[in-house]
Amino acid sequence: MDVGLVCDACSALTPIGVPQCKRCGAAVALDPRSKQASRPPAQAATAVAGPATSPCAKCNTLVADGTKFCPNCGARIVIKAPFDVETRVGPRAGGTSPQPSGGAKPGRSTLFMGGAMQSARAKLTLIRGDGEDGVSFTLAGQEHPAGRGDCPISFPDDPFLSPTHANFVYSDRQLLVRDEKSLNGIYVRIGANTSIELGTGGTVLVGEQVLAVTPAGVPEDVPDGEGTYYSTSIQRPATLEVRQQLRGGVLGWVFRPNGEVVTVGRENNDINFPDDPFISGRHAELRLAGGVVSVTDLGSRNGTFVRIDGERVLR
Repeated sequence: MDVGLVCDACSALTPIGVPQCKRCGAAVALDPRSKQASRPPAQAATAVAGPATSPCAKCNTLVADGTKFCPNCGARIVIKAPFDVETRVGPRAGGTSPQPSGGAKPGRSTLFMGGAMQSARAKLTLIRGDGEDGVSFTLAGQEHPAGRGDCPISFPDDPFLSPTHANFVYSDRQLLVRDEKSLNGIYVRIGANTSIELGTGGTVLVGEQVLAVTPAGVPEDVPDGEGTYYSTSIQRPATLEVRQQLRGGVLGWVFRPNGEVVTVGRENNDINFPDDPFISGRHAELRLAGGVVSVTDLGSRNGTFVRIDGERVLR
């Protein structure tokens, strides 16, 4: 497999480790963002540095950095986490890692995989924590394994990836993503205002919430060997059961709504997550019809994702 970087200026292929394009001389690098460049310039010695502030997303009041809630309206302040992820290309053994180049455009480097003379058919782009596009992998081979371990597309600093997590494969002129028996699975975004069936149940990702959705079962209310029934809270009638999955495999909230249509969002829904900044007001809809569960994205800003089983065609 030939691996290199595609120059954003002239599209010429440059080998890994070469800091400048051989054709036009433009700087190329796998991750050209410089940590030093992200730091604000030092203030003059006579300047008095005040506390850093940022506007509240709800009322635009300037709030000091580190504050969790706006003192004016009480809205939660979202703290942006720094995006410092090491990205490795190809096996770790042998070879040298490319060094960032300060002259390259941030977030615009492209990795070329496959034969150098083969035209690229698809591009895999890493979405950074701030929502901007990061490094791009141009997929021109046949298979493109990705994960935390020794893969052609490797993210060794992501603890939620399995060593070999996924594989992007071309088949019958289509690009598929295949789950390589990963622990945390692969989620595919469904289209806005689009429905997809989950069969008798499935797992969806809404904002930061991982939700397992199934039809509500009927509990077996049977006595023990002495004829005594187990005493619990009264279980109300329900059509769907929505289980919140927390980090470490811990079970969170369990919702048992009694309706064939259930909305999920941040406020004024059947199921609300008011503290999740990535959920829209009305984000998604869960539906049970004829024993089949389906999910619909309600035009949310950050999308609704469904965990796949096996492989799925990417469109």
